[in-house]
Amino acid sequence: MTTPPGLPARALIAAADEALTEASFLTADFAAAERLFTEARDLATQHGDRDGEALALTGLGMAQHGRNITRLVSNEVLSDADVATEEELMRRALTAWQQTGDAAGTARALFGVSLVFQVLRQDWDAGMPYLWQAFGLAEAVEESGDLYGASEIHRHLGFYFLYKDVRPAEAVRQLGHSLALRERLGDSRLLPSALVALGQAELAAGEPRRAAEHLFRAVELARAAGLLPWRIRDAEQNLAEAEAAVRAAG
Repeated sequence: MTTPPGLPARALIAAADEALTEASFLTADFAAAERLFTEARDLATQHGDRDGEALALTGLGMAQHGRNITRLVSNEVLSDADVATEEELMRRALTAWQQTGDAAGTARALFGVSLVFQVLRQDWDAGMPYLWQAFGLAEAVEESGDLYGASEIHRHLGFYFLYKDVRPAEAVRQLGHSLALRERLGDSRLLPSALVALGQAELAAGEPRRAAEHLFRAVELARAAGLLPWRIRDAEQNLAEAEAAVRAAG
């Protein structure tokens, strides 16, 4: 997420964003991000910075989502409290952004609420109304400078066309755009997950060679960046599947 300079909470939010990226992709330790977002929220409230408060609430929701994803990939069962905590934060962020009238922020918050249903509750029908609204505002997110936020909206819409309303060609289109947005950021930590998703879509679309190319790059980048073991393993497993499909196709 982007943060305009000059307001007291914004330096804290920038540091919190970096801590969140580190936790999400490298360390799985979200304590620093949560602390910084909480300090930023309190400072923004103190100074009447409504946008800053909404940014910090969004970050707290995403940090909780990161914690929940870490539990899921560790084969833990999420408690009702885990899910409720994330949903409450995401909805508070949505309310805060709607009060500001900021389209890009509202899109990020709508996307956050969609994650609760799509990822945690495995309820696509309940999550898609939020994701469709976020997608309708995705251009505003991109124009605000939040290329990663826009990328995430397109990535999860790609998942919808890959797994729910199965249209592999549309999944490839959405996931290709998601990857292109991340490539513009120049942060190699963010690329492997986008490449894995695009590789999965290419495989579903009957293009195993293109899938293998994306997935080979994902494995190389994930290893070079020292990503979390489960992220490297995910890329490796998908590459093995694509390579097997290439061999089967002759």
